[in-house]
Amino acid sequence: MAPKSDLLQGTLDLLILRTLSTGAMHGWGISLRIQQLSRDVLQINQGSLYPALHRLEQQGLIEAEWGNSENNRQAKFYQLTRDGRKQLAEETRNWERLSDAVARVLAG
Repeated sequence: MAPKSDLLQGTLDLLILRTLSTGAMHGWGISLRIQQLSRDVLQINQGSLYPALHRLEQQGLIEAEWGNSENNRQAKFYQLTRDGRKQLAEETRNWERLSDAVARVLAG
């Protein structure tokens, strides 16, 4: 099994926004999707995920409504707002610029 990676708060926010860009999801689904797309390198625990979702909701970047999950349980479903889509585009550009710069330094 791959080692678990700790994520900086801003990085987790970016991953959540990107995950929600494909449609509304409940918290557990967001966590599973990130884990799946990262091939199990990134595993988001509930103690990090739910505070991040609450913070993004407070910032107006996502909104939530109650609905039924796949197993017919009540769950909060989160989706991006217009501001969330703008933030995702901006943060993606910043991340790409930063990761390019780190790659250049590592390459020497």
